[in-house]
Amino acid sequence: MAKIKHADRLITMRCSVCKRRNYYTNKNKKLVERKIELQKFCEWCRVKTLHKEARITGK
Repeated sequence: MAKIKHADRLITMRCSVCKRRNYYTNKNKKLVERKIELQKFCEWCRVKTLHKEARITGK
C-alpha cells in the first residue's frame, strides 16, 4: 500500500526557468526552516534546472 502524503507537509517544486510545477514532495517543517532548492530534471525544458519550493494553490 502506498504512503499518503499529508497535506500539511506537502510542497511543490517549481522550475526556475519555465516556472512550471513539476514535482510534489513533503517537507519536515520542524527541522527545515528555509525554502528547499534542488537540481531536478524539467520535462518541459529537457535539462536539469534549479527547482525551488512553491506554494500549493487551490486548497
